[in-house]
Amino acid sequence: MIELRDVSKSFTLHNQGSAVIPVMEGASLKVAPGECVALTGASGAGKSTLMRVIYGNYLAASGQVLVAGLDVAQAEPREILALRRETLGYVSQFLRVVPRVPTLEVVAEPLLTIGCDKTEALDKAASLLARLNIPEGLWRLSPTTFSGGEQQRVNIARGFVHDYPALLIDEPTASLDAQNRETVLSLIEEANARGAAIVGIFHDVGARERVCDREINVSEFTPGVAA
Repeated sequence: MIELRDVSKSFTLHNQGSAVIPVMEGASLKVAPGECVALTGASGAGKSTLMRVIYGNYLAASGQVLVAGLDVAQAEPREILALRRETLGYVSQFLRVVPRVPTLEVVAEPLLTIGCDKTEALDKAASLLARLNIPEGLWRLSPTTFSGGEQQRVNIARGFVHDYPALLIDEPTASLDAQNRETVLSLIEEANARGAAIVGIFHDVGARERVCDREINVSEFTPGVAA
């Protein structure tokens, strides 16, 4: 479902004489349906960069980035947008939404975008918000006014509202209390059980050991960094 073949990535510092900084080379991995793989490695080793390359936010300099057969490194923007709508979800640490849109609609948006019945989409969004302990009195408010922990849970609800065949998850349990942490881990386990291929960053060692099938140390792909 997700496969990288000899991927490299570098950044060009245009304001510093166009210096080229290599950040990744020879990155190869494969994640099957129903498998959860954790990206590990020291801070700065390239975990977040690798996730963004898979999602298409960063363009790989070389190699193939295959998600459900589409090479994200070569795909047209419209193909990447279609992939994100239908196949590849991303649970980020940071909530980025249009201001003044109610939380219930923010969470339901991935379903509405693919043509799901509005009532059904809102019902599923409400179920996830309740499960993640977002008070119903907040559902009609914009999540931009919420606390950091509440925004993180809204992000998680939005990421799991659609049954994406592939998921990227960045620190899903950071700053959560025990009850909400358990809910998030259960959502990941349920996604795995239905066959989702998951790549995640988990600094929470207990969470990583519970939900991940194996680990990939991205330091192996980072020039000048020992694995």
